Amino acid sequence: MASRTLDELIDMLARLPGLGPRSAKRAALHLLKNRDTVLRRLAITLAKAAEDVCQCSVCGNLDDVDPCHICADPKRDSAQICVVEAVDDLWAVERSGLFRGHYHVLGGTLSAIDGIGPEQLGIDNLISRVEAGVLEVILAMSATVDGQTTGHYLADRLGTTNATVTRLAHGVPVGGELNYLDDGTLGAALKARRPVDRSATDL
Repeated sequence: MASRTLDELIDMLARLPGLGPRSAKRAALHLLKNRDTVLRRLAITLAKAAEDVCQCSVCGNLDDVDPCHICADPKRDSAQICVVEAVDDLWAVERSGLFRGHYHVLGGTLSAIDGIGPEQLGIDNLISRVEAGVLEVILAMSATVDGQTTGHYLADRLGTTNATVTRLAHGVPVGGELNYLDDGTLGAALKARRPVDRSATDL
C-alpha cells in the first residue's frame, strides 16, 4: 500500500488476538472513517491505559490502583483465595458473580519446555498469603495438561498449610480454558467445587 502510516496501523491491529490481516484492514478503515468519535478517543484511552494501568502487587490483577479494587475491598472474604492462571481467568470468575473472596494470578502455568518454574509464577508469594490466615484455596486451573500439572504442584505445596484446597468441578471440559466458558458453566463449576484428593492422579 502507498501509505506507510496506514500500513503500520494495519500491522499493529493485526497483532491483536483474533484479528488477522483482513480483519485488521476492516478495523483500520472503520477507525479512519470515524476519526472524531472512535479513532481519537481510542488513541487517548490507549495512552492513558499505558500510563495508568499496573499490576496489583498483592494478587497480580490489572487495575489503575495498587492494591487493586478487589484486594482493597473490605467486603471481600479474606479467608478465601481463588488461584487462576491469568487475568482474563480472574475476570471470567468475577463475571459469574458467585465468588466474593480474593484472587491470586499466577501469570501462567508450570512448563519445563518453556522454562517456567515455581519461581517465575511467584508460588512462594501465594504460600505466604495462605499461611497468613486463608482457610480455603480454590484451584481454578484450566483443564489442560499444563493447567492440571500446575494444580497438582500447588496442591502438594499447599499441603503444608492449614487451608482446605478445592478445585473447580463439573462444567469445565477437558482441554477447555476458563475465559471461553459461559457464565452458567463457570458458575456451576464454582458451586460444585470439592476438596482435592492429593493421592489421586487427576485434579
